[in-house]
Amino acid sequence: MSDDNVAADQLRLFIERIERLEEEKKGMMDDIKDVYLEAKSQGFDPKTMRSVVRLRKMEKDARDEMDALLETYRNALGLH
Repeated sequence: MSDDNVAADQLRLFIERIERLEEEKKGMMDDIKDVYLEAKSQGFDPKTMRSVVRLRKMEKDARDEMDALLETYRNALGLH
């Protein structure tokens, strides 16, 4: 088998792996969407839940800095 064939086979395998992972990712995204819809049907606000999920991913220092900036901006605009 030539080097070109080996490289082509490796490339094909990488592409197939990526395609499988993309399909799994789509399935996971659909599952997440379903959870948000279920929460909404129970009276929870999905937009706020997404914000909380995003905040929980952040490091505490980054979250504290964002909170301080947000408070500063709110005060500057009179949004108490």
